[in-house]
Amino acid sequence: MSEAYLTGSDLTLANLNEAKLKSAKLQGARLHRANLNQVDLSGMNLADIDFTAASLQSTNLRKAFLQGANLERVNLRWANLIKADLDGANLRRADLTGANIYGATFKDADLTGAIMPDGEVYKRIASEMEIGQQEASLKKVISMTRKVIRTDNAPAPVGPYNQAIAASGQLVFVAGQIAIDPRLGDVVYTDDVKKQTEQVMANLEAILTAAGATFQNVVKTTVFLADMNDFAAVNAVYAKYFPEDTAPARACVQVSRLPKDVLVEIEAIAVI
Repeated sequence: MSEAYLTGSDLTLANLNEAKLKSAKLQGARLHRANLNQVDLSGMNLADIDFTAASLQSTNLRKAFLQGANLERVNLRWANLIKADLDGANLRRADLTGANIYGATFKDADLTGAIMPDGEVYKRIASEMEIGQQEASLKKVISMTRKVIRTDNAPAPVGPYNQAIAASGQLVFVAGQIAIDPRLGDVVYTDDVKKQTEQVMANLEAILTAAGATFQNVVKTTVFLADMNDFAAVNAVYAKYFPEDTAPARACVQVSRLPKDVLVEIEAIAVI
């Protein structure tokens, strides 16, 4: 459906789970009970679409624009809603079980009776607390997914990491990455640990993105160095990706040798 124009179309009961809709024009379409399971709708303008009772299970809606959309009774289980714009959307009785809503906005959205990512039914807060109550509820859900642990009874962090992270959700284990440029298929910057670290972080980011995650989802990393004297240079690059206040837990070790004789290797664990 490349460049298809479906504005205002009635696609009730349509089975679109294999459709390629990335460039379709869907604004204002009627998609009652349509099957959009696992479809990639990331970044699309879906404002004001009527999705009543549709199934968007495991659908990629990352950064999708859903302002004013009707998502009443929609199946959004395990959907990727990272940084989606749901301001003013109707989510009454929608099922968001397991959905990733990190960074999504829900200003003035109606969540009455919706099942939230933690499996609990959304409950409206008393009227005097109404201003910002949706955002507060969603922040609570997000904070339950990833929580920084700090205690004065253990050594304080001395870099871009935290003592521990408490997290719940689907785990993503990212294999150790070294400075291989996927376009060349070989190691780059053989004598420059700083540039090697930048390539490592780019490789990690690509894998996290493919998993529907970002660096903000990372809860634990391990850094392997061929020479601990390179720690400061590696740490300076690493800190660009992980602010100290929310950085994951981390271990850093020197090893006798790394694959292809690189200078640094980093592995990560993320929760989505």
